[in-house]
Amino acid sequence: MKNLQVVAAIIIYQGKILCVQRGRHEFDYLSDKFEFPGGKVESGETGEEALIREIKEELSMDIRIDSLFCTVEHQYPDFFIELNCFICRVSSYRHTLHVHQQSAWMDPGLLAELDWAEADLPAVYQLIVEKPF
Repeated sequence: MKNLQVVAAIIIYQGKILCVQRGRHEFDYLSDKFEFPGGKVESGETGEEALIREIKEELSMDIRIDSLFCTVEHQYPDFFIELNCFICRVSSYRHTLHVHQQSAWMDPGLLAELDWAEADLPAVYQLIVEKPF
């Protein structure tokens, strides 16, 4: 079973959080689910370097990483994921979707209304309770 080191950006702009929706995925349980954008940490990269690279590739956005928000460990049926979620800022809401089917800027209190990937749920619930921005 694979063990993946993954990073995610909780991107905040004017009090709203960017949520992105996956398209079809090789694992049905991840298809069409919302997530915080990000991806796998490659060999030789720090989590922060991977996150900056992934957000540039996926959304054509430049982010400023503020801090690590939480770490989630989750066992999916086909792999184990360690997900480090970072609070990030941007200077504009503009982005281009390169790998996701849609996006939404959401008020933190409404995050639970989306259909999230399971590994993202602990961060979603923590954001709703703590409102760290």
